[in-house]
Amino acid sequence: MPAAVPAVPATSPRITRAVQFRPPALGRAAPFCFDGPMDKLKILGGTRLAGEITVSGAKNAALPILAASLLTADEFIVDNVPQLQDVATTLKLLKQMGVAVERDNATVRLKADSVTRTEAPYELVKTMRASILVLGPLVARAGSARVSLPGGCAIGARPVDQHIKGLEALGATIRIENGFVVAEAKRLRGARIATDMVTVTGTENLMMAATLADGETIIENAAREPEVVDLAAALSAMGARIQGAGSDRIVIQGVERLHGARHRVMPDRIETGTFLSAVVAAGGSAVLRGAAAETLGAVLGKLREAGAQIDAQNGALRIRMDSRPRAVSLRTAPYPDFPTDMQAQFMALNCVADGVGEITETIFENRFMHVHELQRLGANITIDGNMATVQGVYKLAGAPVMATDLRASASLIVAALAAEGETTVDRIYHLDRGYEKMEAKLAALGAIVHRTR
Repeated sequence: MPAAVPAVPATSPRITRAVQFRPPALGRAAPFCFDGPMDKLKILGGTRLAGEITVSGAKNAALPILAASLLTADEFIVDNVPQLQDVATTLKLLKQMGVAVERDNATVRLKADSVTRTEAPYELVKTMRASILVLGPLVARAGSARVSLPGGCAIGARPVDQHIKGLEALGATIRIENGFVVAEAKRLRGARIATDMVTVTGTENLMMAATLADGETIIENAAREPEVVDLAAALSAMGARIQGAGSDRIVIQGVERLHGARHRVMPDRIETGTFLSAVVAAGGSAVLRGAAAETLGAVLGKLREAGAQIDAQNGALRIRMDSRPRAVSLRTAPYPDFPTDMQAQFMALNCVADGVGEITETIFENRFMHVHELQRLGANITIDGNMATVQGVYKLAGAPVMATDLRASASLIVAALAAEGETTVDRIYHLDRGYEKMEAKLAALGAIVHRTR
C-alpha cells in the first residue's frame, strides 16, 4: 500500500469551490432529448454502395476523456474528437464550469486551472446522460460536485446508483437534493469496489475519481469495453497509475496530482459497424479508413456469417457484399460480446435477409422502439419480451419514419438504403448526437441522400 498523501485543502489555489444556488425548476424528462429544429434525412434507396470513408473518433471514448480534463490544472490536448452534438454539449458544460476550451477541427485544448463552478445544471444534463461523467472528477479534485440526475434518449433504465455506491465507498458523502446528486469529500480514500452490474460510465467515473484518491482502489466487475481502455490510456498519459483496464479488475494507485498530456481518441467502433451493416444490407463494397478491427470481433463475426467478405489491413477495413445477406441471430451482452449499440442496425440488416433471425436484447429493456418504424417500411418483425424475431423480406419499400433514439436512427438509415423508393427519416437530431457528418459519408459511398427541414 503506498504511503498516504496529504489531503488537498478545500481552499487549494488550483480550484475554487462553487457557491451553492437554487437549481432551475425540474420536471419529468421528456421522452426525446432535443428541443431544436427537426431536421430530416431523405434517402432514395436501392443503390449499391461503393466508395471510401474515414472513421471518426469514438463518441463514447471522447466524452469521458474530455471530462477527465477536470482532474488537472495543466493543459490537456485531445485529438480525433468527433464533431457531434454530445461533444458540443460536453464542451459547453466544461466551459460553464470555468474550463478554458479551444477547438480546432478535431483537436480540443482544455485547461481547468480556474474551475469556478462545480454544478452540472439540468438544462444541459437533460440532453445527455454522459454528463454524469463529471461527477467523479469534480469530487476528486474540487471536493464537491452538484450534478443533475441525467436525461438522454429513452431506451431504458440506466441508473446512476452504481456511481453513487462507488463514490460512497471512496469516502464521499452523497445525497439526492431537488433532482441533483450532491457529493462532498475532503479527500477520497482508496477502496475495493464491486459493482452490482457491469456499467461502462460507472467504471469510467470511479476510475477517474480514484486517480486522485489516497491509496489503492480496486474496481471489481469492471466494464471491459475498449472505450474504458482508451480512457485509462489518457489518464495514464496524465500521470495516473492504472493497471488492468480491459479486464474485469482494474487497480488504481492514487496520486497527489495529474499533469497535462496529449491523447488521441480511438476510432468509433459503432460508427464502423453501422457503415459495414449498411453495405451488407444494400450491397456493394467499401473501404473504411482508420478503423480498429480489434475492437469489433463479435460484429465482424456476425457480418461474415451474413455473407460479407471482410479484410482488415493497414488500419483499414475492406468489405464486399455481392448477394442477399443471410439472416443472423444474436444476443447482446457486455464487451467482448455483441454490443447493444449495434443491435438495431443488425435488425435492419435482417429485415432484407434470407431466412429468420432472432435478436435478444439483454442490456436495455426499451431498445426495440425502432421495430414499429421498420415495420412501416415493410419489415416482418414480431416481439416476445426481450426477443425480436425477424423474417426477412426480399424488398422493403420507402416510407416516412421517425427516429426514437441514436441507434434507432442508424437502423432506419440502414433499412432505407436497402429499400426501394424514398424514405424520410425524421428527428435525426438523435443521429447528430453520435454520427459525424453522416450524410456526407453516405454520399461518399454513393448513397442518394440529403438533409432537409
